[in-house]
Amino acid sequence: MQPIKVYADRRSQPSRAVIIFCRVNQIDFEEITVDLFKSQHLSAEFRKINPMGQVPAIVDGRFKLFESHAILRYLASVFPGVADHWYPADLFTRAKIDSILDWHHSNLRRGAATLVMHTALAPFLGLTTSPDAVKQAGKLLMQSLGRIESVWLKGDAKFLLGSPQPSIADLSLVCEIMQLEILGNDVRDRFLGAHEKILIWMDNVKKATSPHFEEAHELLFQVKASMLSNAAAANQTSEPSTKLKIASKL
Repeated sequence: MQPIKVYADRRSQPSRAVIIFCRVNQIDFEEITVDLFKSQHLSAEFRKINPMGQVPAIVDGRFKLFESHAILRYLASVFPGVADHWYPADLFTRAKIDSILDWHHSNLRRGAATLVMHTALAPFLGLTTSPDAVKQAGKLLMQSLGRIESVWLKGDAKFLLGSPQPSIADLSLVCEIMQLEILGNDVRDRFLGAHEKILIWMDNVKKATSPHFEEAHELLFQVKASMLSNAAAANQTSEPSTKLKIASKL
C-alpha cells in the first residue's frame, strides 16, 4: 500500500493537526511542503490537488481530499489502526464531535486566525491591516475560549465532551490556539491567562500526542523566535511608530 501524500505547511495550524494525527496513529505518509509565504498554494500544480488553493490536502491513491476536518474524519475512518476515541463509531458521540468541528470554523478559528493575520502576518505579506478587525477578532476569540470551557470542558474534564482520551476535535482546536504563540508571550497570556481549564486541556492534548505535537510545532516556535528577535532589534533602532511594523515581519 502506497503512503498517502500530505500537502502541508507547518506554519498552518490545520496542517499541523493532520501531520500530528498521522504520526500518532502511525499512518504511513509522505509530507509535501507547500510554502504559503512563497505562494506555492496558488500554483497551477497545487490547484490540481486542491482547486481552493489551501492547505492541508491529501492524496490517497487516486482519491484527493481537502479541508482539514474532512481529512481528519477520513483518516480516522479509513485506517484500521486508528483508536476509536479519535472519532468514535458511536453515532451520538461522533455527532457531538462534528458539532464542535463545525463550530470551530465560524468561531474559534475566525477569531484566532483573524487576530494573527492582522496583528502579525498581514504586514509581512504586504496586506492592509485593520484595527477594527483586530478588535472584533479579539472579542470573538475571548468568547470562544469561554464557550469551550463552559460547554465542553465542564467540571474536571480532561478532554472535550468529558472524554478520558482526545478526539480529532481536541487536536484541531488546540492546534488553532497554539497559533497565538507567534504573537508573543504577552499577547498570548492576555487571552489565555484567565482560562485555566483551557491551559490544562491544551497540556493534556500535548502529552497525549507527544513527541509528535512538539515536533510539528518546532517551525511555529522558530517563527516566534524570529519575530521576537526582530522586535528587539527594532526597539534599539526605530521610532515607536516603526517598531510595530518591523516586529510584525517574520
